[in-house]
Amino acid sequence: MLEINAINQYYGGSHILRDVTLAAPVGECSVVLGRNGVGKTTLLKCLMGILPIKSGEILLDGKDISQMTPEQRVRAGLAYVPQGRDIFSTLTVEENILIGMAKFSQRKASKVPKHLYDIFPVLDEMKHRRGGDLSGGQQQQLAIARALASEPRVLVLDEPTEGIQPSIIKDIGRVIRSLANKGDMAIVLVEQFYEFAEELADNYTVLSRGQVVAQGAGCDMAKNNIQELVAI
Repeated sequence: MLEINAINQYYGGSHILRDVTLAAPVGECSVVLGRNGVGKTTLLKCLMGILPIKSGEILLDGKDISQMTPEQRVRAGLAYVPQGRDIFSTLTVEENILIGMAKFSQRKASKVPKHLYDIFPVLDEMKHRRGGDLSGGQQQQLAIARALASEPRVLVLDEPTEGIQPSIIKDIGRVIRSLANKGDMAIVLVEQFYEFAEELADNYTVLSRGQVVAQGAGCDMAKNNIQELVAI
């Protein structure tokens, strides 16, 4: 399990995250919701060590990883799919995925595992194409495959539906649900598309002005009127 306990983060004099606490159990999709600018992406960057936290702790299976570098966190089992995807446009699809395996031995990191192409068949068809030649939806699938290549215990996704066509959104949703159902991975999903988030959420956390204003089971989102809290 991933646990975030009372973390605080500042930009200059601005208090961006205020005692944020949430848990992401293995085998569940933990959704983080909120309007634009409430600290969702900042939370993920703190989780990955891209930004430091001022106070609080981040635990992975009870071990405090708050002082680890981003690379150390990846080696510990975290994988991050950032907003905007950040694929390497001049490298091939295959080369992009292999970069996600950098923490492994050279022998293991020399070949893309077949199951990643089974998850996203279009990447197998386009494995020798440059990443920049792919559509936005295909690039998002590539970014997720690259993250999965590190065999993470926690998969962190920042708005994977942004700018993606509906058919690929459905495919990505099926992949996320399947990964959670396997029961060996925790998934943290920041999402602006409410219907997508509600469909996948095993549990939810809503942020407003950098603090948690609602939490609960995904099945209770409708009756708790969560959509009203995050509507723009």
